Amino acid sequence: MAKSSGRDGPPPFDRPFEDEDTKQRVYGTVLHTREPTTAGEIADQADCSEDAARSHLSFYADLGIVTRHEGRPVRYERNDDYFEWRRVNELAQEHTVDELQTRVSELTDRIETYRDEYNANSPADVDVLEFDAAEIDDVYVDLSEWATAVEDRRLHERARRKVSSSTAPSHS
Repeated sequence: MAKSSGRDGPPPFDRPFEDEDTKQRVYGTVLHTREPTTAGEIADQADCSEDAARSHLSFYADLGIVTRHEGRPVRYERNDDYFEWRRVNELAQEHTVDELQTRVSELTDRIETYRDEYNANSPADVDVLEFDAAEIDDVYVDLSEWATAVEDRRLHERARRKVSSSTAPSHS
């Protein structure tokens, strides 16, 4: 029988990967890092030695998960392009061309609704200070959802093109 941790819900935010092995703690730390960071800083966050962090970071750099920035000290940064590539591949593997096209159309409709509602081409074009104080929170929610819809459409469209090109008949 598994031992109960005695707590419900997610782990504490300050140590979200405390029950993971070192490799997973370093990976989790990199995922939460938003700027180039030293192996020592990552080791502190991952609760491991600097040598262990450096070893795992080197492995992740070889895979393209992190970008290594040369210098003194060497810094590591999450490679967002890798995660986007991975997401596009997941979408392409999990959905048909028709499903992806349907989703692109749905997202396009949602984006057009926001454009019409706010009389703007993008969320960045909306000045929230033009709204009453009581509306501002709702406007921020809409702008966030609008920006997410734009990004989701872009990823779904990339996946649709990927599936379309992989299922196109070859011209031998």
